[in-house]
Amino acid sequence: MGISKMIDSVIQYISEGVTRIFGPSDDAYPAIGVQPFAGEPFEEGQNTDW
Repeated sequence: MGISKMIDSVIQYISEGVTRIFGPSDDAYPAIGVQPFAGEPFEEGQNTDW
């Protein structure tokens, strides 16, 4: 009885991993699209003392 439960748990562990890898994405990124650049472009004469 103990061996069959161990085999069942191993199969469940592997199948959950396969499902996570090959399943649909569950990322919750907002669909905001491309954002415009809000900074200032780099110019050669700027102070770069870092």
